Parts: sequence; structure tokens; C-alpha cells
Amino acid sequence: MTHDYKRHGTTTLFAALNVLTGEVTAQNMARHRHQEFLRFLNQIERCVPADKAIHVILDNYCTHKHANVRAWLARHPRWTFHFIPTSSSWLNAVEGFFAKLTRRRLKHGVFRSVDDLKTAITRFIEQHNTCEARPFTWRADPDKIIAARNRGFQLLDSIH
Repeated sequence: MTHDYKRHGTTTLFAALNVLTGEVTAQNMARHRHQEFLRFLNQIERCVPADKAIHVILDNYCTHKHANVRAWLARHPRWTFHFIPTSSSWLNAVEGFFAKLTRRRLKHGVFRSVDDLKTAITRFIEQHNTCEARPFTWRADPDKIIAARNRGFQLLDSIH
């Protein structure tokens, strides 16, 4: 940040990456609590055709595991949550989108209000979905992943 940077507020961006199309569904909210997370899930519920199963890959953030979220999940059987480590490859795909948003639109942007910031984020996502969205392609070699895992186990065993 520069010496004359002025912060005019923040927003919380909830975003979901559709790995089949590369499109991002997003919603800006004032806070990041379970109530806002549930509103975001309801938005996705309305957008996805009723005959489709929904698999959500999440980190272990406490908002995602709140009792009200678990109760919502129990009432929506087509939804499955997969909790994985924060640094996993699946989350890297979403984090890559956030990095692109930051680099291309937010880093050098001037936003006089939170509404200006939200507008910029929304336009960027619309542009991405229209022009840049591509299906997610897994490029890692599973044999190399398993071999690295086995080497890690061997190292751990040798320590004990």
C-alpha cells in the first residue's frame, strides 16, 4: 500500500467454482459468519438444476461446520461437503481465481466506497464467466502423488 492509501471498508466474497464450466458464482456480504454462508448456499441451491448433485469442496473453517450449516446440509440431501486441507490442489483452483481477481482488478484499483469495490468485483466475475471460464483440468500424475505420500510415510517411520 502507498503512504496515502485510504481504506473505505471491506467486503466478504463468497465464491464457488464450477469445475465443469470454470464459471464462478459469487456473492459479496458484509461478514463471514455461518448466516452469510447459508445465504450463499441458498443462492447456489436456486441456481443449480434440481436434478443435479452438488459436491462442495471446503477448507476446515469453523463457519463451514457450524451446527446450523450441518442442519441445512441434512435438509438438502443432494449436497455433499468434502472437507480437505487448506493447501490442497482443489482449493488452489479457487485461490487461483482469487489471486487473478486481486492481481488484475483489485491491487491497483481505487475504490471510494464499499459499493464501488463490490461493483468492481461483480464486473470482474461477469467478465471472467463470459470470456475466460474453462473447465478445471486435473494435471497432476496420481502415481507421483502416491509415491510422494509413500516417501513421506517412510520418512516419518524412520524418525520414530
